[in-house]
Order: sequence, then C-alpha cells, then structure tokens
Amino acid sequence: MESLQGQFLIATPQLLDPNFIRTVVLVLAHSPQGALGLVINRLHHKTIKDLWQEVSQSPCKIERPLNAGGPVSGPVLALHRRGEHADAEVIPGLYYSAQREKLEQLLSEESQDVRVFLGHSGWAGGQLESELAQGAWLLLPANSELVFGPVEGPALWQLLLHTAGRRVLRETIRPRHLAPDPSLN
Repeated sequence: MESLQGQFLIATPQLLDPNFIRTVVLVLAHSPQGALGLVINRLHHKTIKDLWQEVSQSPCKIERPLNAGGPVSGPVLALHRRGEHADAEVIPGLYYSAQREKLEQLLSEESQDVRVFLGHSGWAGGQLESELAQGAWLLLPANSELVFGPVEGPALWQLLLHTAGRRVLRETIRPRHLAPDPSLN
C-alpha cells in the first residue's frame, strides 16, 4: 500500500471504538512498520499554557486549548507552519515537532498556526490497512487550512465525512456528466 502520510482518516459512523468515535486523524507517518497520527478534532481539558507550565520553565504565549491527539501516551507534539522549527514535514507547508527546543521556540511566539497535542494515535504494521479494509475509515488528502481553520470538533468530522462520502459515491457511480449544481435538477 502507498504511504498514507498527509491523509486525513475520517472515522466512519460504524467505528465505535471510544478512542476514535467521530474523529479526524492526520497521518504524520506511515510505512510497512506502522503508522503515527494525531486526532485533530478532539480538545483536551487543559490549555497549552497550562500544560507547558507543568513541563517547562520557558514562556508560553499561546492561550488556545490543548488537543487530545490520541490514546497513546508519549511526547508533546505540535503541528505548525514554521519550517525552521520542524522535525518533519507532513505535507508541503505543514510540519510537526516533538523536540523540546523546537517546541519552546514555537510556544514562545504568538501564533494561530500552532496546535499542540498530548497523546497520539499509533498502529502496528498492517493494523491500519486492516481497519481500512474493514471500512472503519475514509480517506481524504489533508490540507493545512482544515488543520488550522475555524471548523473544529464534531463539526470538522461531519464536514469531512460528507466530503469523503461524496468522493466515494462519485468514484463508485462514475457519472458521465455531472451538473455544476445538481440541486437545480
């Protein structure tokens, strides 16, 4: 299977695992050995500043809520648009960081284009592919506008579920002619 890095995984309504019900996961890395992702539409009860005061002495100028990235504990991760502070690029112009020095630099600056995650999502080799084959997830190419956009939480899941569903239908039905605005029919 081709790498799913840079794809959104959209939980189908049939996916009832409480860790992933109604979630959108951004795949950060994917290989035959497994996959790493972040739930981007679930907030944590803490703010970024609250968490940062617990783990660092450096200042934090970002007041937004912390994101719950998934059920797997691990390092604090940040998604951002600042290439100079990146550990890796997910898609062009969208990066992630986990190294303390890079996180300190990111959080010391005021920016709306930084999202911080506690926890992440992980799959062993072949596990995500199996879940996709069972119909647990729909796929859409990720873009940074949706990662940092105004639509969050359950509304983001619903928006992407509808978008992915329309895409699946279009690929299945393969209409010869598609009206610019089908609602006028």
